Amino acid sequence: MSVDYAAQILEGSHRAAARLISWLEDEDERAYECMRKLYPHTGRAYVVGITGSPGAGKSTLTTALTRVIRKSGLKVGIIAVDPSSPFTGGALLGDRVRMSELADDPDIYIRSMATRGFLGGMAKAAADVVRVLDALGKDVIVIETVGVGQDEVDIVGVADTTCVVMVPGLGDAIQSMKAGIMEIADVFVINKADHPGSDMLCAEICARLDMDAQLRERGWVAPVNKTVAVEGVGLDEMWLSIESHRKYLLDSGRFYDNRRERISREALRMIHGELFRVVREQLEQNGRLDAAVEQLMNRKLDPYTLMRDIVTDWLSSSQCKRRRDEDTQS
Repeated sequence: MSVDYAAQILEGSHRAAARLISWLEDEDERAYECMRKLYPHTGRAYVVGITGSPGAGKSTLTTALTRVIRKSGLKVGIIAVDPSSPFTGGALLGDRVRMSELADDPDIYIRSMATRGFLGGMAKAAADVVRVLDALGKDVIVIETVGVGQDEVDIVGVADTTCVVMVPGLGDAIQSMKAGIMEIADVFVINKADHPGSDMLCAEICARLDMDAQLRERGWVAPVNKTVAVEGVGLDEMWLSIESHRKYLLDSGRFYDNRRERISREALRMIHGELFRVVREQLEQNGRLDAAVEQLMNRKLDPYTLMRDIVTDWLSSSQCKRRRDEDTQS
C-alpha cells in the first residue's frame, strides 16, 4: 500500500515534507503527483527573502528574525540555500547546524538546500519547496540565499518581501549600485551595526534612495534598519518594516499583481523545462542530435535552421498524434 505523502503534509507531517523535498531536489517523478495534490492548498504563506553578500550574517539574522516572528504566534518555515559540495552535490554549509537552537520548536521547519550549480543564489527547486512548506501550514516562509554577490536577484522571483543585508566596511553600497541589488530591496538591513562605519553606510544607502526618488516615482521606499543579530538588537523593527511592506502590497493591489506575474513566469519556466526534456529525449533516442552536431561542426548546417527544423518536426508529430487520438476516440 503506497503512502499518501500529500495527505500527511496537509496534516502537518515534517517527515513527509522532508521526503517530498528530497524528491523535488532529485527531480524524482514521484514528486509530480504529490505537488499536484498540494497545489490547491497553497498561496497562503507570506514569503520573505534574506539576501546579501557572504559574511553579512544572514544565517544569524534569519535565526533572530524567526524568534521574533514566533512571538507573534506564527508558524515559520526556513529554506537555507547553501553552496553545493563538489563531491556529493549536497548543501555544503548546513545551516540546520547553525540554526539548531530553533529545531526543538515543532512550529518551525528548517531545510538546507544546495544550489547544485543553479545561478542566482537560489536552488532550482526553491519555488516548489515554498509550496510544500505553504501546504505544511507555515504562515511565514523565510528564504536565506547562498550569498553570491551580484547574482542575488533571483530571490525576487519567489519572495513577497526581499530584505537586502549589508554590513559596514565591505563596500556593499558601491557594489550594490553596480549589481542592481538596490532595485530588488524592499527592506534594507545593516547588520553588525555596532561596527565602525555603520552610520556612513546608512547615509550612502539613504542618499541613493533619495536619488532614485527624484528620478522616478515609487509607491514604496525601502526603509533602512540597523541590527545586531547576535544580540537580537533591531529585529523587532525589521519585522515591523516587513509587515509594513506587506500592508502596502495588500492596500495598493500590488500583492495580487506581483503573485500573478510570478505564477506566470513559473508556469512558463515549467513548460519550457518539460518541452526541453521531451525534445531532447527524442533527439537522443533516434541519434539525430549527434548527427546534427557533426553537421554543425563541419559547417554543413547552421544552428538557426536546425532549431526551426526540430521545432517544426516536433509540432507536426504532436499534431499528427493528436489527430490519431481524436480519430480513435470518435
